[in-house]
Amino acid sequence: MPTVLGTAIGLGLHPQILASPAASILLPVTIGSAIGWSLSPKTKTTYHSLTQPPLHPPSYLFGPVWTLLYGLMGYGIHHAYKSSHSHPHFPTTATLYTTQLALNFLWTPLFFGVEKPRVALVDILGLGVNLGALTWSYAQLGDEVAVWTMVPYLAWVSFATYLNIGVGVLNGWDIKSKRKAKEEVSEKE
Repeated sequence: MPTVLGTAIGLGLHPQILASPAASILLPVTIGSAIGWSLSPKTKTTYHSLTQPPLHPPSYLFGPVWTLLYGLMGYGIHHAYKSSHSHPHFPTTATLYTTQLALNFLWTPLFFGVEKPRVALVDILGLGVNLGALTWSYAQLGDEVAVWTMVPYLAWVSFATYLNIGVGVLNGWDIKSKRKAKEEVSEKE
């Protein structure tokens, strides 16, 4: 299957990316960071304007946590490629990895960019299912290291799903008006 970077495995990334631990790790870290950075001012304003559910973390925690998780997911697919790229199930694994990246990268623009928490919830629920399938797929390859790289990611996405639902419910699924109200108060001060 042709891609911008050459021939992919399934709908996955190019083998040269997967074969390199640095490229496998830096790709999700770089893209995830770029998305977060591009929406950062709006994200910060919106996050602080919302009624938050119990156990919500401080906003400064998200960047470091996601950097670590992106690094782990990148290392996981690299390890699976190095140990199992010739396995007949690997193209499915590579496709699941790529689709989870797409779903992951969509969540922040959906929630904070266009301020659609319901649509973001559908996205994160799909991401959770995809992560479960990817973890199972790593297990089918017999790659315990890749499976273990998924554990913190699955835990955090489960927690993020709780936060998405909590924020949605507590704010009547309308985060745009909350942000605008906060901006109006800030302008008057």
